[in-house]
This record gives sequence, C-alpha cells and structure tokens, in this order.
Amino acid sequence: MQGRFLQLIRFGWNQALSCMFAVVIFAAMAFTHFVELPFIPRYDFLLLVCVIMQWVLIRTKLETIDELKVIIVFHLIGLALELYKVHIGSWSYPAEGWLKFGGVPIYSGFMYASVASYVCQAWRRFKLTISGWPPPVLSIGLSAAIYLNFFTNHYIYDIRYVLMLALLPVFGRAVVSFTVGTRTYKMPMIVSYLLIGFFIWIAENISTYLKVWKYPNQEAAWHVVHWGKIGSWFLLIIISVIIVVELKRLKETLSNSGKRSDLIS
Repeated sequence: MQGRFLQLIRFGWNQALSCMFAVVIFAAMAFTHFVELPFIPRYDFLLLVCVIMQWVLIRTKLETIDELKVIIVFHLIGLALELYKVHIGSWSYPAEGWLKFGGVPIYSGFMYASVASYVCQAWRRFKLTISGWPPPVLSIGLSAAIYLNFFTNHYIYDIRYVLMLALLPVFGRAVVSFTVGTRTYKMPMIVSYLLIGFFIWIAENISTYLKVWKYPNQEAAWHVVHWGKIGSWFLLIIISVIIVVELKRLKETLSNSGKRSDLIS
C-alpha cells in the first residue's frame, strides 16, 4: 500500500513538472483576473509572462532547444486556428491588447504551445516508448485530416466522429509504456489521448471562468464549456503527439543514416 502511494506521489510530481508551462500561464490568468494591471493590457502581460517562462525553461535546461522547435511549430499551428475561429465567431477575446491581430492576442498561441511542452517533457520524464505505432502515411494523414476539419466543419459536414472512428484501425494496436520510479506501466494510446483531452477541457473551463476568452453562450454569464469540446481537445492532442512522434522517428532515421539531425531529443 505504501509503495503504491509513493508511486502516486512520483507520478504526480513528474506530471506537475511536465505541466510547469501551463501552470504558470493559469497562475498569470488568475492573477490578472483579480488584479487590475497598470500600464499594460492584460493580454500583453500574459504574453510577457509566457516569453519569460519559455526563456527560464531553456535557460535552466528544463526544456531543450529541440523541444523548443516543436513548441514553436505548435504555437504557429495554434495561432492559425485561433485567427480562423475568432474570425468566424466561435469565440472571442474581449479585452484590449497591443499585440492583438485579427481579434487574437499573440499570447494565445502559447496556450497551444503549452500542450506541446507537456507532451515533450512528459515523454522525457516518464521515458515513454510506444509499440504498435502506425506507418507515417497513416498517422500524418490522420493528423492533417483532423487539423483540416477544424477549418472546414463550418462549411461542410463535420467529420470529427468519422475521424474518431478512424482511430480504432490506425491506433488500436498502439500502446504507450511509461516509467515511474523503477516500474513500467502500459496504457492504450487512445485512452491516453482521451485522458489528456479531458484535463485540457477542465483547464478550458477555468480559463473561460477567468474571462481570458469567451464562447458566445458565455457573454451574459459563465457556463460550463460544452462537454463536446472534450472531443475537440481529444483530437487536438492527437495532432500534438503525432507531431512529436514523427519528428522523433525522422531524427532517428537521419541519425541512423549518418546524417546530422537536431529536430528533437
């Protein structure tokens, strides 16, 4: 019993370290919700906090340069999605900001980047290995289809449930192994996607409650974010993991062929 408790503590501690970027962002959101800032708009203060936090992670080597490259890619992917979703009215950022384009504050990309940061750090801290990973043509193709559907679902049929069903033949055999202390555990990849998506949905509820952004039905009063958004985050985390895994595979392939590669560690 004591051994299981210690394992739980180790697991929680490594999870907390992996979520460090996201924790700092949410702490800054809470601070700016209750404290009115002089001289600087809220969104720009959050951007400053994110940039400083990223610098600290690199400076202290809690994050590697290779991981930073992945995070930047996801930052840009997230910003593109934000610009589109705000433009069509899916949600809005009501506060003022100096660095705000198309109604989207630049800091918002860091919220997506924090997800990629978590994936990279958890991979390293838990010594993740994956068996049964699909061929690149399937994983990358599914990732591209998921991302494209976030844009096209407002004009043509939303195929998110079709994409979720596609996970079964593509990732049905994929199993992730992770190490806590000296023990190794296993979990189906699809279950891990769902769990991470659920916790991101909880974080989204906290963010909207703190009025960092709003959905149309939250204009008059705050409401719990629709449970269907868990599916959106579920799909988004799949994109994150696929990007990380395929870059790792590419780096390994280039390294084995004698070519230098420093995509990610």
